[in-house]
Amino acid sequence: MKRNILTEFIILLLLISLFLPSAAIAEEYVIGDQKTPVERSEGQEDATYVGAEECKTCHLEQYNDWITTGHNYKLNTPDEILAVRPDLPMPDGYTKDDILYIIGGWGWKARYIGADGYIITKTGENHDIDGKNQYNLATGEWVDYNAGKEKKYDCTKCHNTGSSYDTDQDNLPGMGGSWEFRGIQCEACHGPGSEHVAQSGGIGVAIVLNSEASMCGQCHRRGGDDDKIPASGNFVQHHEQYLDFLASGKMSDLDCVDCHNPHQPIHMGATNTEAGKGIIKACEDCHQNSVAEYNGTVMQLEGVECIDCHMPKASLSAAPESEFVGDVRSHLFRMDISADAEYIYTDPADNKQYANPALTVEYVCLPCHEDMDKEWAAEHAPEAMALMPEAPTPEESPTEPSPGFGILVTSTVLMAVYLLKRR
Repeated sequence: MKRNILTEFIILLLLISLFLPSAAIAEEYVIGDQKTPVERSEGQEDATYVGAEECKTCHLEQYNDWITTGHNYKLNTPDEILAVRPDLPMPDGYTKDDILYIIGGWGWKARYIGADGYIITKTGENHDIDGKNQYNLATGEWVDYNAGKEKKYDCTKCHNTGSSYDTDQDNLPGMGGSWEFRGIQCEACHGPGSEHVAQSGGIGVAIVLNSEASMCGQCHRRGGDDDKIPASGNFVQHHEQYLDFLASGKMSDLDCVDCHNPHQPIHMGATNTEAGKGIIKACEDCHQNSVAEYNGTVMQLEGVECIDCHMPKASLSAAPESEFVGDVRSHLFRMDISADAEYIYTDPADNKQYANPALTVEYVCLPCHEDMDKEWAAEHAPEAMALMPEAPTPEESPTEPSPGFGILVTSTVLMAVYLLKRR
């Protein structure tokens, strides 16, 4: 009798569980703009996320590099970002205690999430002013981002680690999706690490080691078309380096990690004061013939570097420096210096803006030659590789005897004749 009661109780629990809300464990973890299922290696199928602090135990060097990058600061509590950027302001009408999370704040810009999980789009004392809700770090200005609109935070796929869209974080109405750990941590790229830890680590043991550019391209892109580079205004939209890269010709045969240390920062930000710190291979390391040709040219002698023309700031994250200078470097590398070439165009099929796969003279030449126009730049761009004319050599001293020398010789001869006659 007791056994029957126990059996019935177990069956009842199972039936009840079918109607309960989904558990906190996600059915599917995704990453990137296209919500790609998280890659798992052999032995990692049932692994769970453990967090960067667990990885730190064995990978201290990589951890110490990573904590200085913007990846670590994609989504922060106010206290976390104020610890590294104490002068970061709150939107007008809000105090620190009104803010649940701050998106970014490490470099470029900061956006703010309210207690309900929605991105704040109204500011002012009564929260009745549309916009002035994005703070641009370079200029210290408040600008509009989806001003006045109801805007969910659904960016976890690229901002956080162990993201899922099966549940919403803390069941907040403004949250679209959930995460295991905030920020782009180790496991965002290497996959959940519990089995790796359980097996005491080891290279490739129950962990993803994917060095292909497509791994980075999951987040460093916008839209699902590999052949289109979305743009807005004069610039490519931010964090589209992978789409640039795919359109770069032979350069696209490389992988991001050929030039970048993925654990180190490139951009200067709240925890990094060294621009280009994570660059492990410079242009001249591979393009030696081009460097030899470039040495001695007018541009080289003026201090113009490869990236000034081949990787100009033709993308925009927050605030442009000028009409044709954004705040993120292009990864197209290629140029079209003809006067009629266009970088940004509008596709009549969807009436949206995109970038062509070659940089034009507005972005290559006019950032320095601000007082000139596109026609002038196109005319003079071919001269950029002209060698600086050699300085004229001083005229050589005359080899023929001077008149004074002749007079001296004549005087000497006459004096000798006079002395001989007196004898």
